[in-house]
Amino acid sequence: MSNYMIINNLTVLLLLLQSLIGFGKSIDRHALVTRHNVVMDSVNIISPLSVGNGEFAFTVDVTGLQTFETDYNRGMPLSTMSQWGFHTTPSPKGFTLDKFPLTMKDSYGRKVPYLYYEKGKSPAEWEEAANYLYANPSRINLGRLSMVLKGADGHLATLKELTGIHQELNLWTGQINSHFIFDGETVEVMTCCHPEHDQVAVRIESALIAKGQLSVMLEFPYGTTTFKGNGADWNHPEAHQTIMTRKGSRRADFARTLDADHYHAGLQWSEGSTINQTAPHSWKLSAPKNTRLIEFVAAFSSEELPDILPDISKTEVASVAGWKEFWSTGGAIDLSESKDPRWHELERRIVLSRYLTRIQCCGSLPPQETGLTCNSWFGKFHLEMHWWHAAHFALWGRSELLEKSLPFYKRILPKAQAQAKRQEYEGARWPKCVGPSGDPAPTYLESFLIWQQPHPIFYAELAYRSHPDRQTLEKYSELVFETARFMASFPVLDKKRGQYMIGPPFADAAEIYFSDHEHQWNPTFETAYWHWGLETAQRWRERIGLPRDTKWDDIIARLAPLSTKDGLYVDAETATGTFSEPGRNTSHPCILAPLGMLDGSMVDRGTMRRTLHKMMESWDWSNTWGWDYPMMAMTAAKLGEGETAIDALLMDKPKNTYLPNGHNTQMGETLRLYLPGNGGLLYVTAMMAGGWDGAPKINAPGFPANGQWVVHSEGLNPAP
Repeated sequence: MSNYMIINNLTVLLLLLQSLIGFGKSIDRHALVTRHNVVMDSVNIISPLSVGNGEFAFTVDVTGLQTFETDYNRGMPLSTMSQWGFHTTPSPKGFTLDKFPLTMKDSYGRKVPYLYYEKGKSPAEWEEAANYLYANPSRINLGRLSMVLKGADGHLATLKELTGIHQELNLWTGQINSHFIFDGETVEVMTCCHPEHDQVAVRIESALIAKGQLSVMLEFPYGTTTFKGNGADWNHPEAHQTIMTRKGSRRADFARTLDADHYHAGLQWSEGSTINQTAPHSWKLSAPKNTRLIEFVAAFSSEELPDILPDISKTEVASVAGWKEFWSTGGAIDLSESKDPRWHELERRIVLSRYLTRIQCCGSLPPQETGLTCNSWFGKFHLEMHWWHAAHFALWGRSELLEKSLPFYKRILPKAQAQAKRQEYEGARWPKCVGPSGDPAPTYLESFLIWQQPHPIFYAELAYRSHPDRQTLEKYSELVFETARFMASFPVLDKKRGQYMIGPPFADAAEIYFSDHEHQWNPTFETAYWHWGLETAQRWRERIGLPRDTKWDDIIARLAPLSTKDGLYVDAETATGTFSEPGRNTSHPCILAPLGMLDGSMVDRGTMRRTLHKMMESWDWSNTWGWDYPMMAMTAAKLGEGETAIDALLMDKPKNTYLPNGHNTQMGETLRLYLPGNGGLLYVTAMMAGGWDGAPKINAPGFPANGQWVVHSEGLNPAP
């Protein structure tokens, strides 16, 4: 044996031993989590803190409440939001979806109706209806809880007057502890959320209370139909109604009416405080002048509240217990023994992303891209983004958190089936951007996107991998099979080529070629996803005792190959200018997804490796999005390029910025936070640490094997 071979074998053995270091050591989860507690010692209006439980979230400023809403609206808006809290403004002219004209688009000589509107291309008289249908329903701000903070001379405090600021989010307990000084007196505030109820608990201690300079205000706004913001309209008190339905010595309830929408709120406080109405939708909670303490809980519900709410002590205990259970079970990744100086930032992003997705991305509905912090796209959610918000839960041993939102698909299944039938397809065609009803709106893009179609199959497969039993098969088989039936009916067989063609019309996942729906076909990512989805649906048939569907097998075998040019993958067969045409090497790098997000069954690894390297060298990062960096890292990891994966995850680019509170911000006013980036980060890091189907049987196979990374992990499930 040559000296070179001996050295090479020793190097491989050393790397293998280094990769095994992470096995067997129990993680100190309390230390892992709490070393990333968020601490603020100054005002940061783009990085406020939130508490929540997946169905409800409450975002606060440095006072632990929403005292300086106007200031924060210039950065990150402060909201009180829930999964159920939506409002529909009255239609000025009776606009409804069933009245909106459909536009016919050609698909291989067949005219297919689409809910389409594009300014400048569609009739101008459609614009008002299209705008109304897109904006409604909108997610609303349920109410504002703030301090009435006055100086000794009676003036209202300004944000600049607060000094001695120290605010900490204790991740282990889910509590925000806020400290500041105003008018020479300290103020201490504890804020937390009940893990099972849409309820926030607050404790305020200060000599200012005894001086009559600090009280609490509960106020209710009208809803808005603005694209972004905190969902509150404070300028139209005449447009909505608030009725106090109950008032006692320690409790007040309110019935809210916004046009045809209704909800309930309740305030319960400690002994001695009193509540008084100050305006049509405003109530002040004041404590006796001989006390330094105000304690209360505020609850919100789509139904009437129970007679007794969990008090502040019970809410606090429940919060501590709930968060301890969350952090102590399921998956964990500890990077603290690594030598690479980037370990701390990557671990911080992981831990904070776990917190943020737990409070905003695991509810009964798919989350909007800004979660329950503030609005984007009127508070609606994007079903193609649901994967990036929530698929990671299954890899982190928390499949139940992903599955909480899957009944939504079952509920809207009849509408998805009706949409497919209307277009003369089979099965169920899933919408893109919707509210709780599952109804889409007429837009220039959304009705043509198709990459969300296989997602329900992916979710079902993740659920089955987490608990592979007959009950899971029966629970999700209808979603899998109806999704697959549409997928099988969408491609058209080109008899001359002997291949199934995907599209037209469609809009590509990168949204680069969406302006030409009718002249695009065989997109690279979608073709691979069709292959994966139909093959997975076939396995579900076999698991449940059914034979493979012969048509599905024919499509799987005869899908067009993934498109290439100059030895690189490109966006589509009809969009080959990804790297050669100006302005095309930008946005989502979806051509990497067939090996990374998917299993690579249609991929030539050499071509994919060259494509990855080309992207890392020449991609236009200015127009990327937060989940693009995890997407690149997934592909790098599966190619055995762990160092490239880390470089992609921690690339210093504006769209890959993670604020002190953990928000992946897109560094613009529209999307100050972008939860698909957080969710994508969690998926790829779980995959890199816990492995994937066919991964090397070593610890943390997706991390660099260069001796600089020591990865301890536990409770993770391998990715598909």
